[in-house]
Amino acid sequence: MTDLLIDPGAARAIAEGRHGDPFSVLGLQKRGGKWVVLGFDPGAERLFVLPGKAGKPVEATPVNGAPGLFVAELARKSDYRLRWQGHGAEWECEDPFAFGPVLGELDEYLLGEGSHKRLWQVLGAHVISHEGVSGTHFAVWAPNAERVSVVGNFNQWDGRRHPMRRRGGTGVWETFLPAIAEGEAYKYEIRGPGGTLLPLKADPVGFGSEHAPKNASVVRQIENPTWHDADWMATRGEKQTIDAPISVYEVHLGSWKRAPGDRMLSYTELAEQLVDYVVDMGFTHIELMPISEYPFDGSWGYQPVGLFAPTIRHGTPNEFRAFMDVAHQRGIGVLLDWVPGHFPTDAHGLGRFDGTALYEHQDPREGFHQDWNTLIYNYGRVEVSNYLVSNALYWLEEYHMDGLRVDAVASMLYRDYSREAGQWVPNKDGGRENYEAIAVLQTMNITAYGEVGGVMTVAEESTAFAGVSRPVNHGGLGFGFKWNMGWMNDTLSYMHKDPIYRRFHHHQMTFGLHYAWSENYILPISHDEVVHGKGSMLEKMPGDGDQKFANLRAYYGFMWAHPGKKLLFMGCEFAQGKEWNHNQSLDWHQLEIPAHQGMQNLVRDLNKVYRDVPALHVNDTRPEGFEWIESNDAEAGVYAWLRKGKPGDPMVVALVNMTPVDRAYRVGLPAGGQWSEILNTDAAVYGGGNRGNLGGVTADAIPHHGRAHSASVNLPPLSAVWLKQA
Repeated sequence: MTDLLIDPGAARAIAEGRHGDPFSVLGLQKRGGKWVVLGFDPGAERLFVLPGKAGKPVEATPVNGAPGLFVAELARKSDYRLRWQGHGAEWECEDPFAFGPVLGELDEYLLGEGSHKRLWQVLGAHVISHEGVSGTHFAVWAPNAERVSVVGNFNQWDGRRHPMRRRGGTGVWETFLPAIAEGEAYKYEIRGPGGTLLPLKADPVGFGSEHAPKNASVVRQIENPTWHDADWMATRGEKQTIDAPISVYEVHLGSWKRAPGDRMLSYTELAEQLVDYVVDMGFTHIELMPISEYPFDGSWGYQPVGLFAPTIRHGTPNEFRAFMDVAHQRGIGVLLDWVPGHFPTDAHGLGRFDGTALYEHQDPREGFHQDWNTLIYNYGRVEVSNYLVSNALYWLEEYHMDGLRVDAVASMLYRDYSREAGQWVPNKDGGRENYEAIAVLQTMNITAYGEVGGVMTVAEESTAFAGVSRPVNHGGLGFGFKWNMGWMNDTLSYMHKDPIYRRFHHHQMTFGLHYAWSENYILPISHDEVVHGKGSMLEKMPGDGDQKFANLRAYYGFMWAHPGKKLLFMGCEFAQGKEWNHNQSLDWHQLEIPAHQGMQNLVRDLNKVYRDVPALHVNDTRPEGFEWIESNDAEAGVYAWLRKGKPGDPMVVALVNMTPVDRAYRVGLPAGGQWSEILNTDAAVYGGGNRGNLGGVTADAIPHHGRAHSASVNLPPLSAVWLKQA
């Protein structure tokens, strides 16, 4: 009888987990003019179908040759539940195959077209009520798979139990599993082309993950959050423009500070401790090194597997939201380090996700980073581009991120990045530019700025690629800002040299002004400068202990007065003595040493003055805000320049002495009268010798430096002095 109701070949395929269209076999079906229920559980010995609300149980008949598969005939079409028995146990459940699709036709159309801006709203795992029943909807893109199943503790990680429904030509598979709730761990079991069973895969759009070294995705509810940051969100745009004072504190959450027992701080603890510290230090923004879920601590997050999951190392998605909420209520913006350039080869990740090169290129000359042993996204595939752009929007919308700092942009822009001749594939015009990656970055910026108000995007881009921070409709990439890697390399190279030799390298400090207005620059002293044997910022400085501190104070004084927004990596603000170690807390105990405490005091004041004085930030990206007074005095090792804000704003003159010699230095000034000393890095409170100008200088009618007025300024050894028009 059962052979008339189900094809024996289909029955075996169901029992063996090979059937590509299980919804055409299982559940309530009309066969031979009769309504029948076909149920499958490989651990069952008996099945009873419970029709209606109080119908009499109907015992199902086993299907020959297909252990665990049963068929029961119903008197009429009816709702039902399943009661299973086996090995001395009994369990009752809704039948997942009784439920219709969740995704609608518009979703299917946009998914197929690769234009679904909010991909996370349809893919991933969503706790919902479907057809009156609570459970979780799962959806995943795997176009070349022969069968996809959801597996977890709820089905003994057995891919035969919950195979999914293929949605037409979109390549998306979906299913609704009743009773699955938040906190459930899951993966996808995929049979690739030819029936090959792949390693279990985490969800590419999963919102949560297990703690490493476990790596399953975890069902997390992210819908309907509660926010208290409306005031910040309404006004943040004016705090993130080229006219605003932007001073960024770059943080690795796992090693900024540790709790007793060497435990990483939670998002809840960071919302108090980190945010309080950043407010006290006067930074305007926190930049989080990547927090998208990643398997290996040593990657610092730069090899992410779960692009849609805030790392569980510090808590759940909603606890991360609470961190964001507190930062915004305290007036602090938060930027996310976003990594669209590559992904790791971990077996549970995106690599050969459905048994084919799906997210990556098939050809390793296009799809493999030799430096990092990682895979490169296939940017030319519309679904992959959609995945990345949608992920950027996800962080901005769902977590109220104030912006994205995009990692390793140079590696995306060029097909020959870190490759020898013959190791890369030219573009269609025979060149090295990666047109497809460029299009992804442009689309991301258009989407970010077009869909979310007041955000900022930042490129870590180390080449001379033109127009990184130029709008897309003017031929640029569309970023708001670009890291000035050239400035960082040149100035640190100069600072590393013994002062006696600096006169031969004087223009390493001035060269950045030749191109300072070509992009909207951020001056970055990032984590990359204090790892891999490069030493700490303090270690880079020449001289003995006191001179090292004086050099670093002078450098920070130079940096904060130089055109461009500011970024400083954690620990650099108090001159941590050794280079950064991601496995442990910063050396906060060093603040008990006056020189380190003094450096922290200096950075706090640099931030305050930078924020409070418009001349130091309003024209950070415009030539009208800067004027050299003295750029060529290599013998004295002195630099002097003028910073100007809007018409009517008091002007600021910055002088920097990069030699260990105390100098009475005459400097031309743009106006006569009193000029206040608003910052001196040699002040005792910063650990210096307290040599200065007794609060200010008077500009007399003595021509100098091509100006009608000048003043004699005391420049302590290895120091920066800032004067403001009184």
